[in-house]
Amino acid sequence: MARRERVVRMSVEQPLWRALTAYRVLTMVYADLLFVVTRDDFERPWVAAAFLAVLTVWTLASLPKVAGAARCTRRFLAVDLTVALVGILLTPVADAHAQLQDGPTLPSIWTAGAVLAYAIKGGWRWAGFASSLVAVANIVERGEPSRDTFHNVLLVWVASIAIGYVVEVARASERTLARALEIEATTRERERLARDIHDSVLQVLAMVQRRGTALGGEAAELGRMAGEQEVALRTLVAGGLVRPSHVCEDASQGAVVRLVDEPDGPDGTQGPGGSDEPHGAGSAGTGERDLRSLLAPHAGALVTFAEPGAPVWLPRRAAAELAAAVGAALDNVRRHAGPDARAWILVEDWVDEVVVTVRDDGPGIPEGRLAQAESEGRLGVAQSIRGRLRDLGGTAELVTVPGQGTEVELKVPRGKARR
Repeated sequence: MARRERVVRMSVEQPLWRALTAYRVLTMVYADLLFVVTRDDFERPWVAAAFLAVLTVWTLASLPKVAGAARCTRRFLAVDLTVALVGILLTPVADAHAQLQDGPTLPSIWTAGAVLAYAIKGGWRWAGFASSLVAVANIVERGEPSRDTFHNVLLVWVASIAIGYVVEVARASERTLARALEIEATTRERERLARDIHDSVLQVLAMVQRRGTALGGEAAELGRMAGEQEVALRTLVAGGLVRPSHVCEDASQGAVVRLVDEPDGPDGTQGPGGSDEPHGAGSAGTGERDLRSLLAPHAGALVTFAEPGAPVWLPRRAAAELAAAVGAALDNVRRHAGPDARAWILVEDWVDEVVVTVRDDGPGIPEGRLAQAESEGRLGVAQSIRGRLRDLGGTAELVTVPGQGTEVELKVPRGKARR
């Protein structure tokens, strides 16, 4: 299959980093000009000049660090804030009269840039931490802080926390939009595949089923098999089991939604190396797998498969164990409810857990039959189903009503499944 790629980039956060870069340069220039104008008021102008020289070099050298979230590390933030705090505390050393009047500190409003970097990088909690340290430094520098001092400190504290909160909301909105575009891209690809397959393969299978049934004999069996394959193929197309779009790992670049068609691997699996892991997943055994790709093959003329229409990611081991438990439940349907019993598989993807329900229309299980089977050493339900779910930290609940079928509900908590 030819490789096609469509990329949509969006970023709410990146403009904030650009604005912060400009702010740091402008406030650095302002602090330098302020010193040039008022240098005669300093008792030790060499202290102020030395600090502002360091501030200028640091600001220009650190411009790449504030170009995006990826380069703005915690170590850089700590050093950057330290430069601002040292400048504040050196103010009375350079000018003893600074404690007697509400004048600007050596870094002046450049300090706010260091706090804003915390807000954009880590949200309102990081902003509150940084602004609190700046507040303490300003109070210590003033000696006897005035009302204006407390006013300025409170303004920086509230503004930085507000900006940090807005950044967190923007990130959440960006993730939601990326997810919506991902689902849209998958849905469009599913519709394209459905049109192509309906115009070719599905029509042929339907014709074979009708002609085989009409001819009877061995042709009828061939028609039945064609009918089962038609149902399975329709389920596969309707479920949209196509390679999902990807979200960029670099938060500074914003969300990246990418729809890719990969050529089939040598083992029939999709994508390079035959992997169906999500973008950024680890190697085999540590990555994640779409549970739907393991359950879809069970669909057929007697088994209906319903899923969310979007990838249901689980750790590879958890997905395999859960799929095996579903297979064991379907084996029990065929063994105890008869070859003509119908079954339904329903997959629900919740925030904290994945739920798979297997229901059949068989005669149900008589009361006490499971306990009797377990005492006789037949541990199909106890080990193949409940044992697997217990190992994953999940649960398996079985509800049966004589004459009304059986329902098995399998729950896997996401947190426990990842451990």
